[in-house]
Amino acid sequence: MALSRRDFLRYSGLALGTLAVPSWLYSARIGDFSSVNVDKGTLADLALSEAKKLGASYADIRINRYRIESLGTRERQVQFVSKGENAGFGIRVLVNGTWGFAASPDLNEAEVKRMAREAVAIAKANAAFNKKKIELVPAEKAVGEWKTPLKIDPFDVSIDEKIDFLLKLNEAALSVKGVSFVNSSMAWVNEQKYLATTDGTRVEQYIVRGVPSFSVTALDRAKGDFQTRNALAQGSGSGWEYTKEYDWIGEAKQAGEEAVAKLSAKPIEPGKYDLVLHPSHLFLTIHESVGHSTELDRALLWEANYAGTSFLTPDKTGKLQFGSKIVNFVADRTQKGGLATTGWDDEGVSGQEWHIVKDGVFTGWQTTRDLAPLIGEKTSRGCLYGDSWNSVPFPRMPNLSLSPSSSDISTEDLIADVEKGIMIYGRGSYSIDQQRYNFQFGGQTFWEISKGKITGMLRDVAYQSRTTDFWNSCDGIGGKSTYLLPGTFNDGKGEPGQSNAVSHGCPTARFRDINVLNTAS
Repeated sequence: MALSRRDFLRYSGLALGTLAVPSWLYSARIGDFSSVNVDKGTLADLALSEAKKLGASYADIRINRYRIESLGTRERQVQFVSKGENAGFGIRVLVNGTWGFAASPDLNEAEVKRMAREAVAIAKANAAFNKKKIELVPAEKAVGEWKTPLKIDPFDVSIDEKIDFLLKLNEAALSVKGVSFVNSSMAWVNEQKYLATTDGTRVEQYIVRGVPSFSVTALDRAKGDFQTRNALAQGSGSGWEYTKEYDWIGEAKQAGEEAVAKLSAKPIEPGKYDLVLHPSHLFLTIHESVGHSTELDRALLWEANYAGTSFLTPDKTGKLQFGSKIVNFVADRTQKGGLATTGWDDEGVSGQEWHIVKDGVFTGWQTTRDLAPLIGEKTSRGCLYGDSWNSVPFPRMPNLSLSPSSSDISTEDLIADVEKGIMIYGRGSYSIDQQRYNFQFGGQTFWEISKGKITGMLRDVAYQSRTTDFWNSCDGIGGKSTYLLPGTFNDGKGEPGQSNAVSHGCPTARFRDINVLNTAS
């Protein structure tokens, strides 16, 4: 579908804004980040030498450019199209065992030297209040380039094609009798990042991630009831091919059918049930109960904003039975398609994978170069990230996934051994306490399991548990054929708040004797 200007204005009032960015930053390829006007290597050398001269034992500079594009539609109308770009640099220094940071959008030699001086001055001022000096574990010198593996760069795809994709989703949902409303949207982010450190690291990265989405609503006007069904698929660290490799049209129609069916679904009877959880749902339970609880800065009380602290403490490492013996969680910054997949983190530590939980036992933490020494580790796990050039980088969650069974166990196999249970799909409402321990989760669709078979749809379902109780109740995990890699595009943390994108792969899994509530009662 090619929209003329007249057609486009008829479809929608357009909100389109682009921030001014230095021309030298316009690039779609690694290696084209600089031109005759600016040399990143020269700026980096100036920043690092100035910081060292003023007393920094360590310093790094990030020179970054960000592109963001988002579109939204409703039924047969375009609601918004928005584009934005910004660029700048941030300098981090360690002086007298204390961090200092300063940033600016003005990419010139004088400003880089000024910000280096300011970062050192801030570190020296902070040192007066620092009771314990920061120590860094060593990091290997890194030199190179990394790019998100993608087939089609979404920033090379026309707005017309993107709008056409969304409107086709809407039409698929609206083709279902009983569907009244449908919204669809997509967002694409491109981070172009250059990092230089006093350890000799010089790396460039071109990172792309995207998230199409939709929400379908069905109305029963006679009863005054409405039900929604949102997209089950989540964001991905890949290119425009994500819109072609997943059956978005088929799911939009299915969502319409399920939204209508929810209007007449049977309300859940509260009680104890076995749960069979699809990856489109389970990923969020993993994120909240496992991902946040194993952030070391939370466990050490360095961080409590947005998600509180953690019930875990360093003395539990290697001792706590976090889950049943079939439960294995692996953190992985290299996982293809992961939203948190990178070549290096924001202090030049290469992407890696490691166990957080092995055979049910809690074994590992998410760490950075300054967190690792606090638990006696000699290397960082590469979890430092700042969401902008002007954001102070701090510990952020890697992709963290539940490993599938080595056996070819299907979803049907898991269901077959359930006498009284519920199958849950999709991300719904959730609540979890400030130590990531007591929680409650909803979903998108719920299906009654009776004597090993799906017997019909349910509604108004939420389940309650505690983190270790829940994961110890897991007695069945699907094989690779049931494994998916969903994720959350916006994981908030910190003050001022920052956003991180992260994926949580998982197979379908079964949990025994879980407390289930009726959310309407």
